[in-house]
Amino acid sequence: MSEGLMIDSLVTFVIGVSGGHAALAIVLFTLAVRLILLPLNVRQARAGQVRQRLAPKLQELRKRHGRDPERLSKELTALYAREGTSPFAGILPMLAQLPFLWLMFRVATHPTALAGHTLFGAPLGQQLAGVVANFGLISWPVSVFVVVIAGLVLLAWLSARSIKVSKEQPELLRKVMPLLPYGSALAVLVLPLAAGLYLLVSTAWAVTERAVLAARTA
Repeated sequence: MSEGLMIDSLVTFVIGVSGGHAALAIVLFTLAVRLILLPLNVRQARAGQVRQRLAPKLQELRKRHGRDPERLSKELTALYAREGTSPFAGILPMLAQLPFLWLMFRVATHPTALAGHTLFGAPLGQQLAGVVANFGLISWPVSVFVVVIAGLVLLAWLSARSIKVSKEQPELLRKVMPLLPYGSALAVLVLPLAAGLYLLVSTAWAVTERAVLAARTA
C-alpha cells in the first residue's frame, strides 16, 4: 500500500471514530499524544528541579576543572549519576514528539486526506496564504487562522515567563530561549490549519501541565 493510501486510510479511520469531525479527531489525537508523553514530561520537570539544585555544584566543578575538559566531563557525569538524572533528560519529550509532529504534517499536507474538512469554515488542509487567496484577507476563514495564531502567541508568552535561564549559560542562549516558544505561532503562518490546531492544543496542554507540575513540586 502506498504512503498516500495509508494516510487516507488512517485519517478516515480516526475521523470515523470521532463521528466524522476531522477537527475533533485532531484534538483527540493531540490529547492522546500528550498522555503518552506525560511520563517523560514528569521526568523532565524533575530533571529541571535537580539541575536548579545542582547549579552551585555545577558552577564549582566548572571553575575547578574548566581547563581540563576530560576531567570536567567525568565529574559532571558522576554528579548527574549520583542524582539519578542526565543533562539530556530535558530534551527527551521534545525528541519523542517529533514522530507525531511528522505524522501530523504529512496528514495536513496530503492533498486528499483532509479534503472537505473544516474548522469553523476554514479548510483544515490549507495554509494561510491559500485561504487568503481563496476567501480574501477579510473573511471568516482567515479569522479562524488569526484566532489560532493569537492563541499560540498568548501561550508562548505564558511559556516564556516560566522559562528559567541559568546565569551560567551563554548570553546569546539566555536571550534566545525566551523567544523559542513563539516559534509555534510563526510556524502556523506557513503550515496547514490542521497542524496549527495540533500545535495550539499541544501547547495549551504543555503550559497547563508545566503549571500543575510546578505547583505540585513547589
